[in-house]
Amino acid sequence: MGGGIPVAVLNSGEKIPLIGMGTASATPLPGDLPISPLITAMETGYRHFDTAALYGSEAPLGQAIAQALQQGVIKSRDELFITSKLWCTDAHHDRVLPALKNTLEKLELEYIDLYLIHWPMSMKPGEITINFSKEDILPMDFKAVWEAMEECHRLGLVKSIGVSNFSCKKLSQLMANAKIPPAVNQVEMNPAWQQRKLRDFCKENGIHVSAWSPLGANGAPWGVPINHGKSCTERNCRCKREVPRSGFYKVDIPARSECNSEELQ
Repeated sequence: MGGGIPVAVLNSGEKIPLIGMGTASATPLPGDLPISPLITAMETGYRHFDTAALYGSEAPLGQAIAQALQQGVIKSRDELFITSKLWCTDAHHDRVLPALKNTLEKLELEYIDLYLIHWPMSMKPGEITINFSKEDILPMDFKAVWEAMEECHRLGLVKSIGVSNFSCKKLSQLMANAKIPPAVNQVEMNPAWQQRKLRDFCKENGIHVSAWSPLGANGAPWGVPINHGKSCTERNCRCKREVPRSGFYKVDIPARSECNSEELQ
């Protein structure tokens, strides 16, 4: 892992960097997404990168990793912590392993560090898209889907497994039959929505909480950071104190690279 970035130890025994670079976007990503912001992030010191089947950023991230290795930005793949997510259309027992193998192929990796169930629901198998109707939504068979996630872990294709956007109730339903407990629950969390009940529940059950866009997100409907004439460090320091969990900062706006560098320093 990159030096200088604090880590936490998951219940799987793996170490997760507490600062990560997210690759989600409020608008559809182009097929030729530039990889330069990802390379810049690695040069800055980021070692944890968060992607998902839905984001369309797995292949560009894989290309960035390969280029970073070739250029000597990183010495080995083991320096990185890569998270990806299972989309709802593949949240069925017999589709989890094929979905993970497809993710690994796009990333050009033999394994990823963390694989998450993106949402606590399933959808009819089909195209991976955020545009769906109520008729597409199906109740998730938590036992069957989690068994498939556990099999991915046993096969060595992923070092830790977890969930995203799960409530206390949904976590309880999943854990009722889990042989391997979820290592992470990645949720929306920020100074305006601190999720105290969920954080307490996860702490009691040894589940690490990660926050997506904890400081806002450029161009996204869930909030935009406001400068008020202050530097990135000045306006974010209070946020970091109030939400002391791991978080992901969006990289889809290249102009954010300078700000991220300042934050890491």
